[in-house]
Amino acid sequence: MLMKIKELRSLSNDALKAKLDEVRLDLSIEKRRIASTGVASKKVKVRELRRTIAQILTLLRERGVKL
Repeated sequence: MLMKIKELRSLSNDALKAKLDEVRLDLSIEKRRIASTGVASKKVKVRELRRTIAQILTLLRERGVKL
Protein backbone atom coordinates (compact mmCIF):
# COMPACT_ATOMS: atom_id res chain seq x y z
CA MET A 1 0.00 0.00 0.00
CA LEU A 2 2.98 2.27 0.42
CA MET A 3 3.28 4.64 -2.52
CA LYS A 4 6.21 6.82 -3.38
CA ILE A 5 5.68 10.56 -3.50
CA LYS A 6 6.39 10.64 -7.25
CA GLU A 7 3.54 8.18 -7.82
CA LEU A 8 1.22 10.26 -5.68
CA ARG A 9 2.14 13.49 -7.46
CA SER A 10 1.18 11.95 -10.80
CA LEU A 11 -2.39 11.27 -9.63
CA SER A 12 -5.28 13.67 -10.20
CA ASN A 13 -7.10 15.33 -7.31
CA ASP A 14 -10.04 12.93 -7.56
CA ALA A 15 -7.71 9.95 -7.64
CA LEU A 16 -5.88 11.27 -4.58
CA LYS A 17 -9.16 11.64 -2.69
CA ALA A 18 -10.13 8.08 -3.59
CA LYS A 19 -6.68 6.84 -2.54
CA LEU A 20 -7.02 8.74 0.74
CA ASP A 21 -10.31 6.98 1.51
CA GLU A 22 -8.77 3.62 0.64
CA VAL A 23 -5.71 4.14 2.83
CA ARG A 24 -7.81 5.40 5.75
CA LEU A 25 -9.96 2.26 5.50
CA ASP A 26 -6.85 0.05 5.49
CA LEU A 27 -5.53 1.89 8.54
CA SER A 28 -8.75 1.37 10.48
CA ILE A 29 -8.74 -2.33 9.58
CA GLU A 30 -5.15 -2.71 10.75
CA LYS A 31 -5.86 -0.88 14.01
CA ARG A 32 -8.87 -3.11 14.68
CA ARG A 33 -6.83 -6.21 13.92
CA ILE A 34 -4.11 -5.13 16.37
CA ALA A 35 -6.70 -4.26 19.04
CA SER A 36 -8.52 -7.58 18.70
CA THR A 37 -5.46 -9.81 18.68
CA GLY A 38 -3.29 -7.76 20.98
CA VAL A 39 -0.34 -8.40 18.70
CA ALA A 40 1.62 -5.32 17.73
CA SER A 41 3.64 -6.95 14.95
CA LYS A 42 2.02 -4.70 12.34
CA LYS A 43 3.36 -1.41 13.71
CA VAL A 44 5.47 -0.86 10.61
CA LYS A 45 2.44 -1.18 8.34
CA VAL A 46 0.46 1.23 10.50
CA ARG A 47 3.32 3.73 10.35
CA GLU A 48 3.51 3.42 6.55
CA LEU A 49 -0.24 3.92 6.20
CA ARG A 50 -0.16 7.00 8.42
CA ARG A 51 2.75 8.40 6.42
CA THR A 52 0.89 7.83 3.13
CA ILE A 53 -2.17 9.62 4.53
CA ALA A 54 0.00 12.58 5.54
CA GLN A 55 1.62 12.71 2.11
CA ILE A 56 -1.74 12.68 0.32
CA LEU A 57 -3.14 15.40 2.58
CA THR A 58 -0.03 17.52 2.02
CA LEU A 59 -0.32 17.19 -1.75
CA LEU A 60 -4.01 18.10 -1.69
CA ARG A 61 -3.33 21.15 0.47
CA GLU A 62 -0.47 22.23 -1.81
CA ARG A 63 -2.88 22.07 -4.74
CA GLY A 64 -5.46 24.09 -2.81
CA VAL A 65 -8.08 21.36 -2.71
CA LYS A 66 -10.67 21.62 0.07
CA LEU A 67 -11.64 18.38 1.76
